[in-house]
Amino acid sequence: MVVAPAKAGRREWIGLAMLALPTLLVSMDLTVLHLAVPALTEDLRPSSTELLWIVDVYGFLIAGSLVTAGTLGDRIGRRKLLLFGAAAFGAMSVLAAFATSPAMLIVARGLLGVAGATLMPSTMALIRNMFHDEVQRSRAIGIWMTSFMAGATLGPLVGGALLNAFWWGSVFLMGVPVMVLLLVFGPRLLPEYRADEAGRVDLVSALMSLVAVLAVVFGVKQAAEHGVTVLSAVVFVAGLLVGWAFVRRQRGATDPLLDLSLFKNARFNLAVLALVLNTGVMMGLNFFAAQYLQLVHDLSPLDAGLWTLPMTLAGIPVALLTPNLARRVRPAYVMALGLLVAAAGFLIITQVDESGLPVLVCGTVVMFMGLSAMGVLGTTMAVSATRPEEAGAASAITSTGNELGGALGLAVLGSIGSAVYQAGTEDSDLSKVPAGTVESAKESLGGAVQAAADLPRQVGDELLAAARSAFLDSLHVVALVCAVVVVLLAAAVAVLLRDTGRPDGTQDGTPDGAQDTAGTEAGAVTS
Repeated sequence: MVVAPAKAGRREWIGLAMLALPTLLVSMDLTVLHLAVPALTEDLRPSSTELLWIVDVYGFLIAGSLVTAGTLGDRIGRRKLLLFGAAAFGAMSVLAAFATSPAMLIVARGLLGVAGATLMPSTMALIRNMFHDEVQRSRAIGIWMTSFMAGATLGPLVGGALLNAFWWGSVFLMGVPVMVLLLVFGPRLLPEYRADEAGRVDLVSALMSLVAVLAVVFGVKQAAEHGVTVLSAVVFVAGLLVGWAFVRRQRGATDPLLDLSLFKNARFNLAVLALVLNTGVMMGLNFFAAQYLQLVHDLSPLDAGLWTLPMTLAGIPVALLTPNLARRVRPAYVMALGLLVAAAGFLIITQVDESGLPVLVCGTVVMFMGLSAMGVLGTTMAVSATRPEEAGAASAITSTGNELGGALGLAVLGSIGSAVYQAGTEDSDLSKVPAGTVESAKESLGGAVQAAADLPRQVGDELLAAARSAFLDSLHVVALVCAVVVVLLAAAVAVLLRDTGRPDGTQDGTPDGAQDTAGTEAGAVTS
């Protein structure tokens, strides 16, 4: 007889609030620095290379450290790793706030990234262990994702408010009280969990994992920002080679850092792939939307952030209510429906013109609602497809997939948009614009805006009109490509995952509770 999984109680739901706080903070730190760049540049005087590292090192090291952090939590204890990461995050936040040199800030931001990587898979893995009921777990992941979405949106808004009242370092200090709160109440509200047969941590594999992911993400982002260069290509290929060597090492290791048997689970693989594509189209489109707001409508970063607020606010109820719908309809069909809704949003964006700010907002709201439904159920499906003792590694893979999906989305869609933009400027009559200025303007819309500022007004206006027209063409093409991708993904999800997560609560013919029972025998759960 199959025993139904135990329902989560008051303690688990209050514990979820504790898990949502660091998730909110980690995503805020991904965006909050952007507004502080002018002030810290004036204070610390970083070189252009140092400034790039100050901005990017946090996200790079989060992506590169996720796999190691997720597996480490499975072995030493997820609550222990979460609390250690919270203490490190708070300490590094103080170090970053009071940095006195560019090098000091780069180191602090890098260590913040490593600490952030310990928080992300730990929170999701603890949700897997705290919520055994499939419906409750899906709802909990919806709340977890809502906190991440809210953090990304609140970052520029909170950062702007702090910068209006305090110095640039204040944007880092907002993390300290949150982490103190987690350190005080976390041990009382969160259970500890670790695998019984935890092996040693392979430091060589950990280093290889870091190098592989860092190199791939760096190569892709460089290609997205500057086009494919010798540097980006060499770094990307080197990352793939190190990744290949990492996989070979895991196959022959007694205690592998990453259990490759996870990838034998078709349900897990398909869910992760769907999340990669889901994140890719969202990040790629958001990149163009941000340029539209700031370079077509001349909005400040703070004002542009305010115009993206409706998108996030629309995604929050979807993330919270989607699990209820998945109780009555197969999750795969709900995911497919969400993707079709997102496709409709992308198609709305293809109608944006220079005065089409309301159209863009409407399109991004519809898009984000659809992608949020896919994100909640896809994450639930990926994490639920594994045994409880594998939840840390599964969460890390899911988070890494999202990071890679975002980077690939920026690179691929950015390249497509750049090609369309350059073709559009080639067809424009820019005979009145100096030759050197034309070349700069043809590189990007940002280059055109900067070039126009140094030209006589009439000539500058003509250049801007041509550049913005070409940019709108690129936005339309990128949105159309995104629509095609999500429609194809919707068909694949509906067909390949249709028997996963039936409305009666079973998974691939095995009740979720049975999986949890087996997992509890293999692992240790303590208060």
